Amino acid sequence: MSVLHPALDVLAQAPILTVFLVIGLGTAVGQIPLGPIRFGAAGALFVGLAVGALDPRLGANLTLLRSLGLALFCYTVGLAAGNTFFRNLRKQLPLMALCVVALVIAGGAGGLYSHLAGVSPAMDSGAFAGALTSPVLDAAIEAAGTQEPAVGYALAYPVGVAVAILIVAGVVGRSWPGRHDPRPASADGITATSVYLLQRVALGEMEAFKEGRIRISYLERDGETRVVSPGEELLPGDKVVIVGAPAAVESAMHDLGTGLNKCLAKDRSVVDFRRLTVSSTRVAGRTIAEVDMPGRFQGVITRVKRGDLDLLASEDLVLELGDRVLAVVPSDELEKAADWFGDSERSIAQIDAFSVGIGMALGVLLGLVAIPLPGGITLRLGVAAGPLVVGMILGWVGRTGPFVWGLPHAANATIRQLGLLFFLAAIGLASGQDFAASAFSTTGLKVGVLAALVVAVSAIVLLAGARWAGVSAQRAAGGLAGLVGQPAILAFALSKRDDERIEAGYATLFALAIVVKIVMVQILVAL
Repeated sequence: MSVLHPALDVLAQAPILTVFLVIGLGTAVGQIPLGPIRFGAAGALFVGLAVGALDPRLGANLTLLRSLGLALFCYTVGLAAGNTFFRNLRKQLPLMALCVVALVIAGGAGGLYSHLAGVSPAMDSGAFAGALTSPVLDAAIEAAGTQEPAVGYALAYPVGVAVAILIVAGVVGRSWPGRHDPRPASADGITATSVYLLQRVALGEMEAFKEGRIRISYLERDGETRVVSPGEELLPGDKVVIVGAPAAVESAMHDLGTGLNKCLAKDRSVVDFRRLTVSSTRVAGRTIAEVDMPGRFQGVITRVKRGDLDLLASEDLVLELGDRVLAVVPSDELEKAADWFGDSERSIAQIDAFSVGIGMALGVLLGLVAIPLPGGITLRLGVAAGPLVVGMILGWVGRTGPFVWGLPHAANATIRQLGLLFFLAAIGLASGQDFAASAFSTTGLKVGVLAALVVAVSAIVLLAGARWAGVSAQRAAGGLAGLVGQPAILAFALSKRDDERIEAGYATLFALAIVVKIVMVQILVAL
């Protein structure tokens, strides 16, 4: 310790240096593979625990940083998940109900085990949050009034991740009957095919077109090429480009005519296409229908690239900052369309500080509201669920007049990651001393068993209930990843099966599970 003393003095006098050192080293540790597991951002927690164990001064006065990081993380998660959550609310209700039931039963099972094993309620609440890798630790610490939940969190975290990944690995590839949750056509990607029509058809009467399963862009008639109109009547001898999932395109081609050997889109002299970046606030937050490409530019949007996902441009799809739309328009309208969408990568690298500031302020204010519960328990959503709930609502609303609440995908991911790293580094540094005293003890073993029990019970209830309710194995596996709340589990599931239902299940339950876990940790502390 005498050799380290000068260095520890420097770190104690410069907390910002300490935090960034922990984040840097923690990120490196998080990338070390342990079988199928990488702890990712959680590496900052473990390095913080190790560094914090060296000197109690290193974890002092980090409360503001911890709260700021947590609030940023939860707010950005809410913005990203809000639209999906509310849009699919009815379809996802069975999975959401199962999530609540699973967490309550798992919390009860963990509480019973803790009582029998002699684990304190404060430690139990932290272990519950850690086993489910949830950023609700702040609520447990506030309810307990000590750092003891942070020790339980750190002891349970790696066990929870490992057990959850093993369970997801056994489920995600299965094909049990999902009678209410068929495989989406878009899971096979988006394709475009040129078709020669053999019969007359009105687009307004074509089921696949009306239901948004296909888009039609190019139309060649009597040697002239143009963009098809929404109310178009197609005639025998017409040549068109059909866009959609492979199965939907194949079905439409057989209904309409036969495939062409040439691609109409190769001739860009009259009709042109280009990926345009949505960077204008007059477009972001509006649906494809509201943008009115046919009326504004005599064109059509066929696809939307969002992150790594290529989506079919259905009329009700809400455009977000950073989306890259594939616009098909007359050649002389292409630059006008580019100006309308903004098409600026530089613009989407910047954030609207007004909307972020107001949204965060509303979230923190909501978190301060005291909600009385039966049994004399007072619930405060705090800096986790307050910003999360407000973020979800604003993510669903999209825009209010000229104000766009959403963030570009890349900016959202960056802020979210940075907030999580600040939170975990601060928690690790503050809890290092207590963790070092408990990790290699009987208490550490008891908490490890508790973590495995909580995850196993949650998984059994959620997965068995999902199968009974007719939810697909893929959506259930994504839902389990969302319930546990660990992005590494989602990434693992997607590496095993490329299916959008996995991401949908994750997005739907992630936010809901955080709110339920905030309530549960406060109840567990009070038991």
